[in-house]
Amino acid sequence: MTAYIPIIDDAQFLLSDVFDFNASMAALPGCEEVDTDLALSILEEGGKFCVEVIEPLNRSGDETGCRLENGQVTTPPGLAAAYQTFREAGWCGLSGAAEYGGQGLPLTLQILLNEMVSSANLSFGLFPGLTHGAVETISHHASPDLKALYLPRMISGEWTGAMALTESSAGTDLGLLTSRAEPLDDGSYRITGTKIFISSGDQDFGGNIVHLVLARLPGAAPGVKGISLFLVPKFLPDANGEAGERNSMSVGALEHKMGIHAQPTCVMNYDGAIGWLVGEAGRGLNAMFTMMNSERLFVGIQGLGIGEAANQKAAAYARERLQGRSADGSRGPVAIIEHADVRRMLLTGRALSDAGRALAVWTALQMDTAAMHPDAAVRQQADGFVALLTPVIKAAFTDFGFETAVLSQQVFGGHGYIREWGMEQYVRDARITQIYEGTNGVQAMDLVGRKLPMENGAVAQRFFALMRKDLEQASHPEIAPLAQPVLQALQALESTTMHVLSVARDLNALGAAATDYLRFFALVSYGWLWVRMAEKSLPRATPLHQRKQASARFFITRLLPQTAALEQAIRADAADLAQLAADAF
Repeated sequence: MTAYIPIIDDAQFLLSDVFDFNASMAALPGCEEVDTDLALSILEEGGKFCVEVIEPLNRSGDETGCRLENGQVTTPPGLAAAYQTFREAGWCGLSGAAEYGGQGLPLTLQILLNEMVSSANLSFGLFPGLTHGAVETISHHASPDLKALYLPRMISGEWTGAMALTESSAGTDLGLLTSRAEPLDDGSYRITGTKIFISSGDQDFGGNIVHLVLARLPGAAPGVKGISLFLVPKFLPDANGEAGERNSMSVGALEHKMGIHAQPTCVMNYDGAIGWLVGEAGRGLNAMFTMMNSERLFVGIQGLGIGEAANQKAAAYARERLQGRSADGSRGPVAIIEHADVRRMLLTGRALSDAGRALAVWTALQMDTAAMHPDAAVRQQADGFVALLTPVIKAAFTDFGFETAVLSQQVFGGHGYIREWGMEQYVRDARITQIYEGTNGVQAMDLVGRKLPMENGAVAQRFFALMRKDLEQASHPEIAPLAQPVLQALQALESTTMHVLSVARDLNALGAAATDYLRFFALVSYGWLWVRMAEKSLPRATPLHQRKQASARFFITRLLPQTAALEQAIRADAADLAQLAADAF
């Protein structure tokens, strides 16, 4: 198998040509010295780490898996050393707040690094990824004392993080959870309960593991309004703030999973474990959503990374594998990349991955703007765009990533089904991204039920207007024919959005339309960015520019037309769907 190739050339194209990263950073206080050259030098080093350190551990980690012996989790050989290398190089604190020892670099760099890590070793990336989400939650909601104690150690990577939400009877419906918290005289709490599916719940890297746990206080209201959030460390900090006495929490079992075998997914038992309240009592879910939204964006990037890696390997294989004869019958055997169906599969993966990366970078720039821009109105608009796109990125990126992994496996034929080629691992690993951090169906309902109605639909309308302006200004003779069908699809999306908003009180109608609507939204957003990328790749001066032009045309002519069928399905009678299901099941 060929090695993964870090996406540095694509990053340069997006930062330099498509989005003007330098101008974006110049407008943000504290980022004036961050430019494309610095960004690329950082990403190049990150890419080297991915290729040289963690990708070689991907298959062996999958085959060996994690072990639980005498209550202690052991990760696959090499993973702990790789994490220490990652931490010592400063990657854990790349975008961490400088006041707590982080480098304070833009989230745009963090997201591009996260993609490369996910391409190289999805299981490994969950350790720093979950820690980053926990840091975000503690930063926004914890007391000053908790911030001062925990954030420097977590941002440095010395201590890692995990979130503990799910219980056997409380998955998507967290209002059903039963874990409880009893207040103590010193202001701490005793946490009792069992959580399942806890990624990075334990490890053998050393240091502490900081769990953010949802539980109920005595007399709490039923449902989600009675949930509070607690910080529960594996080791209780001593007088010097170092990891001291073991807390009353343990790993009851490791989940036996379809994929991400090198990631310890734990059943966690909290037996009167000491914890501290994060945020307000009874508003734990509000605080946890800070971490969940961060993780949903992260998981979307995981899907993007898996799709990119799988597509790269499939394209390399298709250039080398000789089978069959040329279309005119004059040559044979020929590389399978000459066969039309193989080209279709490869182009589909390439078109989806490149557009996804463009949307990821655009969204990351909005995140940086929302966090640092001096103008409150600009921050508010950017924050609205991020909120709108979070469920789209989580669901569409992971759906498209899984689809790309399956298509890439198909390029290998029978060899794709055999472990030694690595393609079946991509398919298995990618599958979880559609499920955890809120299933993609939940993301679709979040989009149509919560995000579209924001500001009475004004946030979505601003996003649509932004896309429309770009598409209407695409007047170059080679680009206008590409922009026109995307503009037509955008008009259909706007009309369909009004239809979805009109049935907002009918949960059956929303549920029937939600998944198709999210895919429709994503495809139009991808089309918009393909027009931008095609325009910025003129003239075709480099192979990368030629690739962008070809992928843009493929996407707009072969994939964008799916929106017509999606629109028809969205407008179909939800009552008919209910009757069909009743008759069928």
